[in-house]
Amino acid sequence: MTYETLIFGIENGVARITINRPVQLNAMDVLMAKELALAPSNVARFSRAMCCTDRRWRPCVLRGVTSRLCIGSGAGR
Repeated sequence: MTYETLIFGIENGVARITINRPVQLNAMDVLMAKELALAPSNVARFSRAMCCTDRRWRPCVLRGVTSRLCIGSGAGR
């Protein structure tokens, strides 16, 4: 799946979801909220592909592309 506001990748067996709205200081908008809601399904798919036996544990890191993870809501996009 491709995202407009997120970068999704796998590094060393860990799913990494990066918020990618640097101009807006990673402010949350409706599209980002929708994409963040869908992102765990990619982590789950990765976990199944790696044959993880414990379904409760899926390594994932959430980070921001700027020095701030997220400054809050930016409804005006």
